[in-house]
Amino acid sequence: MNKKIRKSIVAFSILVGACIAPVAALQSFGQELTDANGNVVSSDATSSKPKGGAGFYAIVFGSGLVGTLLWFALFADGALAIYFSIDSSVLIKPDRLMPKRLLDGVQGAMAEGDVVKAMEICQQNPSAMSSIVMAAFQHIEEGFEAIQEAVNAASDLEQEKIQQRLNWISVCGNLGPSLGLLGTVQGMILTFDALASGGAGDASALASSIGQALWTTAGGLVVSIPAITVFYSLRNKANRLILKMTAMTMEILNGLRNVSVDAAAEEEVVA
Repeated sequence: MNKKIRKSIVAFSILVGACIAPVAALQSFGQELTDANGNVVSSDATSSKPKGGAGFYAIVFGSGLVGTLLWFALFADGALAIYFSIDSSVLIKPDRLMPKRLLDGVQGAMAEGDVVKAMEICQQNPSAMSSIVMAAFQHIEEGFEAIQEAVNAASDLEQEKIQQRLNWISVCGNLGPSLGLLGTVQGMILTFDALASGGAGDASALASSIGQALWTTAGGLVVSIPAITVFYSLRNKANRLILKMTAMTMEILNGLRNVSVDAAAEEEVVA
């Protein structure tokens, strides 16, 4: 229960931080581009203030209801990308997938030739490694080739489970540019509607509308680039750990290469 509460608190903190950080960043950009009152700075050559557009409020809420909803969708997408990245980073660790206590216990039991004890240790320490070892023990009387097939199948299953968790990071990373592009298209539609209504004479207003549209693309890329980077990094790390667990399992069970066949032969003699 305590772990669940801590995890909920961390998730809530991530959501809040992910929503506040883009707001602060965009607000700072807006302050560099506007004056103290949030008005558009003129292009007078004698002015020492930078030329720019609207602030954060106008960028998010100035493009209509659809644009505002897209910005909140981008914030939510970024928050979820952070949450799934942290969750997967905690999951894909050697101590979580292949605990040292499990390895030491199973290796000690197999050194003593006590398969039952090794199975009990696997049940007491549930993890990806224990699932792979248990799959091998379930086919111990079918010969070493059957054990190898069981280990490979269990490894593929554990890899798929991890991949399903990682895919959520990829989903968030792919959604970012799509939401940004949709916001840009929506902003350009509003711009051309203004042109069609006779607003071609106000160049600063048109430039501000186009700038608001492009901000959504930038926001989508800010979410997408880190998310995709984290996804491939964690995926490669998970694949390396799965290969390592498979090799260690076969090394642990290597002593059963002849024992399992003898046990099957003894059962046939008794029958």
